[in-house]
Amino acid sequence: MKIDFLSEPELEFGNGGRHIDIRFGMMHHKPLDYGTASAPSEIKLGVVGSSETVEGLESWLDKCKQGIEAKKSKQPYLFPEFPGFGEIESLPTNISVNSRRNAIISNKAIDKLLENTDRNLLIKETVDALIEELKYIDEKTGPDVLICALPQSLLERMDEDEADYASQASTKSQRFEKSKAISLDFHDLFKAKAMALRKPTQVVLPSTINLAKKPKKSNRRKNKSLQDEATRAWNLYTALYYKALGTPWRLVRSAQDLATCYVGISFYRTLDRSKLLTSTAQIFNERGEGVILRGGQAEVTKDDRQPYLPATDAAELLANVLSLYRREHRNLPARIVLHKTSRFIPEEFDGFQDALDKHGIDTAEFISFDNRSGTRLFRNGKYPPLRGTLLSLDEQTGVLYTRGSIDFFSTYPGMYVPRPLKFRCESTEDTQKNLAQEILALTKMNWNNTQFDRGEPITIRAARQVGSILKYIGKDEPLEFHYRFYM
Repeated sequence: MKIDFLSEPELEFGNGGRHIDIRFGMMHHKPLDYGTASAPSEIKLGVVGSSETVEGLESWLDKCKQGIEAKKSKQPYLFPEFPGFGEIESLPTNISVNSRRNAIISNKAIDKLLENTDRNLLIKETVDALIEELKYIDEKTGPDVLICALPQSLLERMDEDEADYASQASTKSQRFEKSKAISLDFHDLFKAKAMALRKPTQVVLPSTINLAKKPKKSNRRKNKSLQDEATRAWNLYTALYYKALGTPWRLVRSAQDLATCYVGISFYRTLDRSKLLTSTAQIFNERGEGVILRGGQAEVTKDDRQPYLPATDAAELLANVLSLYRREHRNLPARIVLHKTSRFIPEEFDGFQDALDKHGIDTAEFISFDNRSGTRLFRNGKYPPLRGTLLSLDEQTGVLYTRGSIDFFSTYPGMYVPRPLKFRCESTEDTQKNLAQEILALTKMNWNNTQFDRGEPITIRAARQVGSILKYIGKDEPLEFHYRFYM
């Protein structure tokens, strides 16, 4: 065994500026595409919600535009201020709301939805009502991003019913039947049905815009910690910027680096649990331009029940990835990195290699991940190991702390003992240390969160996230290929 420490990867922002932290990088250097024709100068929002949530969102965005002071803390780098937006001295792109682009769901309509005693029916009818209003907004006003400002009464009912779901069954046999029943997820169903609108969407919770009230009874969101206001502003601004076709930051690459296509492969079950399918998140290059593919039906190994793709499906999947890459860049990558949530088996290798050979690609890295690692490291004192700590168990297997103590923050910014990420270099050209450094950098490509210490690389995180939404999309229903529709 061997222990190494990897330096925190830098990101590139506007005017060639670099920084390890997303928020300070954007404050000091602006977004990556600042000053270019492709950068959005204004993000026009179309909003649906109750009169309270729509007005609350407008008020909160106006507050954000002026800037939000930093949370009082002994770690000022962990909780920086939000500088505001729409002006040269702040974040440049303006976020605009307009009553013409708003749709109000009446209290009477909300009360009628709340009359549903079946949780799944409540979610279905709520999603249908929201999508219908957003469709009207989009057709009449053409906003850039569609916002669902969800009323708290609906949110609480969905959460409470989900928490009470199993306890409502009085007998063991009833509880077993309940456990087999389909339990819908509002967010994922909403994202799936919104694909037909051909516009990216954003769900905004009452707590985000300071509208949350004390819940009437316990539910699963009650104990969920709320981020400080400046951090919430950072996260929403960045997500909207990306969804409006902006590029906030990218990985730093040198001229000697091969043009690389990153591919994340995960698996999900259909809504009726009858099939195991493949979801793929393809990150074109260091700019993080995510593209989504729906793969074929997966199989499971007989010995350890690990999901895998048959050789023909593996070859077809990678061929489709390369076809999309060529369509985007007019050429093929020199290097492919495949990240997978289960071990590669020989049949998969044969299929992937067949596609690589047919496209003339010589360099490929096959890496699998295991979130169930029981390996832990300990250091003197009260803080966990530093983010970037790499334990090499053998030539193939490594344990990487993608979450941990961070010198820049002067603390460990988490609530629980961090679980390291175990990875295995199944078939690789580069060294384990260099591949771990690349994995660490890819954890910073999550457009939904500006605190850079995410646990998984965006390849794996996006593939899992996409799978949870794809199960709600029928084979013949519209499917968007860009990641901004899924986040």
